[in-house]
Amino acid sequence: MAATMKGAVEVEDVNVTFEDQQKINEFARNTNRLTELKDEIQAKKKSLQNLQDASDDLMMFDDDSLLIPYQIGDVFISHTQEETQEMLEAAKEAMELEVKGLEGRVSAIQQLLGDLKVQLYAKFGNKINLEG
Repeated sequence: MAATMKGAVEVEDVNVTFEDQQKINEFARNTNRLTELKDEIQAKKKSLQNLQDASDDLMMFDDDSLLIPYQIGDVFISHTQEETQEMLEAAKEAMELEVKGLEGRVSAIQQLLGDLKVQLYAKFGNKINLEG
């Protein structure tokens, strides 16, 4: 029994204040939001790649008089090859801007999470696990 007592680690009670709990909750919410944003970025990048593939395939057509169906919402509208190419380019630019905006939000959340980690680890040390 003495051998097990030597190996036992003394646990120190740490007082968790309301502000500490708020920081922990904020960390959890932002961690979840970060995961959601990263998933959204991946989906948008996949859509962006699909737009790029469509644009590349469209360039292979030799017949300029051919009407190309372009989906807007639930409806397909036929346009000339040039009009369709312009619409694809505009859609790609808009998607790239959305991705950049989301990446900016991810960066801001990562900075906030870093600050919260510093504050919480400073108070709780190894008694709290903020890795996820």
